[in-house]
Amino acid sequence: MAITYNDVEPGTEIPPRSYQVTRLDLVRYAGASGDFNVIHWNERAARSVGLPDVIAHGMYTMAQAGRYVAEWAGDPGAVTEFGVRFSAMVPVPDDGRGATIEVSGTVAEKLGDNKVAVELTARADGAKVLTRARAVVRLP
Repeated sequence: MAITYNDVEPGTEIPPRSYQVTRLDLVRYAGASGDFNVIHWNERAARSVGLPDVIAHGMYTMAQAGRYVAEWAGDPGAVTEFGVRFSAMVPVPDDGRGATIEVSGTVAEKLGDNKVAVELTARADGAKVLTRARAVVRLP
């Protein structure tokens, strides 16, 4: 059963979800996005510019938060607005496990016209990696 506008109120918490990101995911994302910056796939290059390791693309991290809210809504087309600020990097070790991005959310307000504003939190390795993350979702 899909979530509906009548099912939620401000303060409704959305169960958190975890998304794994591996080096292979970053290579695939680079191919899809055209962003082949070496800091996203070459550890030596990443470390040479002061990074702790290869880091996930910021837009990849943002996409996981978008995926989270779209999965909750049950329809990617239900997300009518989405924005974030990037606050920390997501280092992705080459250890077969990669990194975990954990996303959670809370319905912040009902906007009318079956739309709700959802405040999102994304963390990786204990650090908040997105701030001011907010989506507007039209629910049935």
